[in-house]
This record gives sequence, structure tokens and C-alpha cells, in this order.
Amino acid sequence: MIQKILIANRAEIAVRIIRTCKKMGIQTVAVYSTADTNAYHVQLADQAVCIGKPASQFSYLHMNNLIEAACSTGCDAIHPGFGFLSENARFARLVQQCGLIWIGPKPEIIEKLGNKTAAKKTMQQAGIPIIQGSDGSVSMKDGKALADALGYPVIIKAVNGGGGRGMRIVNESPAFETSYAQAQREATACFGNGDLYVEKYIADPKHIEVQIAGDAYGHCVHFFERDCSFQIRNQKMIEEAPYEQLPSATRQDLYEAALRACRMVGYDSIGTVEFLLENPNQFYFMEMNTRIQVEHPITEMITGIDLVELQITLADKKPMPYTQQDIHCYGHAMECRINAEDMQKDLAPSPGKITFCNLPGGRGVRIDSAMYTGYVIPPFYDSMICKLITNGKNRKECIDTMRLALEETIVEGVPTNVWFHYQVLHDNVFLSGTYTTKFATAFLEQCQEK
Repeated sequence: MIQKILIANRAEIAVRIIRTCKKMGIQTVAVYSTADTNAYHVQLADQAVCIGKPASQFSYLHMNNLIEAACSTGCDAIHPGFGFLSENARFARLVQQCGLIWIGPKPEIIEKLGNKTAAKKTMQQAGIPIIQGSDGSVSMKDGKALADALGYPVIIKAVNGGGGRGMRIVNESPAFETSYAQAQREATACFGNGDLYVEKYIADPKHIEVQIAGDAYGHCVHFFERDCSFQIRNQKMIEEAPYEQLPSATRQDLYEAALRACRMVGYDSIGTVEFLLENPNQFYFMEMNTRIQVEHPITEMITGIDLVELQITLADKKPMPYTQQDIHCYGHAMECRINAEDMQKDLAPSPGKITFCNLPGGRGVRIDSAMYTGYVIPPFYDSMICKLITNGKNRKECIDTMRLALEETIVEGVPTNVWFHYQVLHDNVFLSGTYTTKFATAFLEQCQEK
């Protein structure tokens, strides 16, 4: 039985995991870089261990330091959160080789699904629709030939990518080689692997994902869908659950496809299957994330189920505590990612000291954050400082609550995107729910021109 967990992450997600561990009676060990000495997750955990210098490669990505911290503090398990090493099969395997429990799927599953081209082949075998493209990684020359044959636009993606990194959209043949080189440099820098693949670009889709979970005994369930179409540069900013306008037949097909994916690989943890919805009746597999998602709170809000608790339970090799009939969808939920970014300077990250902050509360409001008045946001990590989550009996009530919550949200000392979110929530296209992945970027450009 898991009694003590090292959280191989920082900031908001580390705080989120610590809170569930406290509820479960599990002790926690936080890790921190020298830039995070005064971070909230360090103060909240039962113990804290410094693991290196500010740059991630010397701290949160330093596998040996993380393992040493876990072993020296008597931990049973490691929870990777999201980002950093959360989808690194080598780290997961190292954790297990050291006699620790990895809170996530088996390393071989991470390998199979982390390689995007291998994942596509697996899903094709499971009978799940996939987008036309290369069978695997391709050279610049072969990629261009395929793109010319498929017809433009196409998208170049990193084989081991994620989070919108190592990705370029190409609208015409002359731009392919430059885009390929840019994507390769970014993929190499972000993932240590510059392999790329090419597929037909679906220009104006909905981005819909299904939250799933599987146990070590072959039982799989889903927790409904999330609409993650509000993205800028392939980075999600607003997510909501469920997608109300999804036809019931397509919804059931999505659920079944996600569960087939889960069963096909013997999935044994929390995960997310992501799809692109080209039209109300046609969807394609995009990727499967083998970790807890940033946007998991909205699924928790509509189901009443603590997904981190379930993730820990499954890692402890306990059977799935739910049947599909036990899981119900209540109302609507939405998440706004509050980032320390300057919206007037092309979303430039804005680290610095928070001189004052006030966070909202009340019925239907949840805050996942690690910021506080006096906190200094370091310049070395992601710019997200808070997740503001609301729910209501329907989408309108949820949006009304979010508007009120944004009105109460005050962060002084650094620029944020709070006002941008507030403007979005008054836009007619957004309110209609018909917006696609193109909408957010266009809306941002309109705001910057004003």
C-alpha cells in the first residue's frame, strides 16, 4: 500500500496532488530547484528536497536527483504530474527498477503511445479513424514529396511531441523545407528527438478529448468528453466539459473509440484520448496522453470523482472502483488558464513578483494555484500561475459564474490574461459554442488591434 509519494513536479499540479494525498492519509515529499525555494508546494508538503539549479535539466528533468530524493526520504512511489518527465518511459522504467511505484501506465505503454506514428498505427489496428499521412518519421525530402501528393495544407509534427511543440502548418509547397527545419530544431530542443512525421492538416476542427481510465485487470471506463478547441499556437487556454453540441451518436462513437484504444494497449492508469472533429459526424484520432491532464479539474467537476485519487489507487494495483454505470455527468464545467503573459506583447511570458493577489470563491468556483501575494514567478518554467474552474447546472450558468469569478480575480505586479478571458466570455461566437481551433488566435489578434 502506498504510504509516501514523491511528487516529481512543481507549482500548481504539485499542490493539487499534495491535497489529494493529504485526504488519502499519504505523506508527501516535494522537490524544488533553487529558484523554487519559497514555492507554495514546498511549504505544503510533509518534506521537501532541493534537487538542483533553476534550469529544468538540472532539477525537474534530472532523473538521478529525483530518484535519489525519493529513496533518501523513504518514498514508496513517484507521481510525475504533467509535463517534465510525466511521459518519459525511461524515467518510468528507472523508477520501477529502483523498487518504487510509478504512478502512471506501464513504461512500455508510454513508449507505444508516446511515439505518435506508432500510436496512429495502433489505433488504426483498433479500427479508430486516423488522418492521412506518413507511416512513420520522414526525411525532409520524403516529407515534401508526400505533402505534395496529399495536397496542402499539411502539418509537420514531432514524433515524440506534445503541447504544441515541434509542430508547423504548411500551406504551400515552397514553405515546406523551412517549416520542416524549424519544427526539427524545436523538437530536438524540447524532446531530444528531431524525428518528424507529416499528415493532412484539418484546417478548422473541434478538438475533443475523452478522459479514460483502466486498471491492471482489463477494466476500462470513460469520464465523458472535454472541448479543448480554444487554443492559441496549439496551447489550450479555455476548456469545457461536456461538449453540448455533440450529436449523441457521435458522442457514443467517441466513447467507444476511446475505450477500444484503452483496451488495445492494456492501459492501466488515467489517460486521455484526443480527437479532431472535422464535422459533427466525422472524427479522427490525434494522440493519447499517458498522464493526468492540465484540464482534468473540469472532468472532476462534472463527475464528482477525484481523478488523482483514482490514479494513485490504480497505481497501487487495486481494481477499478467504478463501473461505467456508476459514472454520471452533472451539469457543465469550464477552466480558464491564468497565465503571467503580456497580451499586448505577443503573449511574452512575464515573470516577476506578485505584489498583491485576490482569488475568487463561492458556490461553483474552484481555484487550482500555487501563487500568493509576495510570490516571485521564476523565469525558467511555464507561465501558467492559476487555473480558474467553474461549474453550473448548464453551460450558461457555468459561464455566468466564470464571468463573476474573473471579475474578482486580481493579480498585481505582473501582466496576466485575466482581462482577455473576460472579453472572450462575452463574445457571441464563443457563447454559441460553435468556435473551432482557429477562433482563439483570431480573437487575440482583434484584441491586440484595439
